[in-house]
Amino acid sequence: MWLKKKKVNVLEKSVESLSHTLQEGNYIEWAYLLGSKKEIIKRNLLAGIFRGVGIGIGVTIISAILVMLLQKMVTLNIPVIGEYIADIVEIVEKSR
Repeated sequence: MWLKKKKVNVLEKSVESLSHTLQEGNYIEWAYLLGSKKEIIKRNLLAGIFRGVGIGIGVTIISAILVMLLQKMVTLNIPVIGEYIADIVEIVEKSR
């Protein structure tokens, strides 16, 4: 009886270890993806669309913040930097 419980415990530990290894390596997800090519295409297409939209929005926000900061620096009238920044802001505003 004691030997049987010991074998069951060893088996349970092995199964838990295998389950943990599969979860860590995302092997279950890989097996799911390898089974369906349509799923891979759909996921990659959606991921690409959302990455593109995210990059576009991010660049727009960051460039707007930079232009606002440059405009504020121009109003400080720093002698050397102010002229260069004024030129940059003027070029950006002309391109709108």
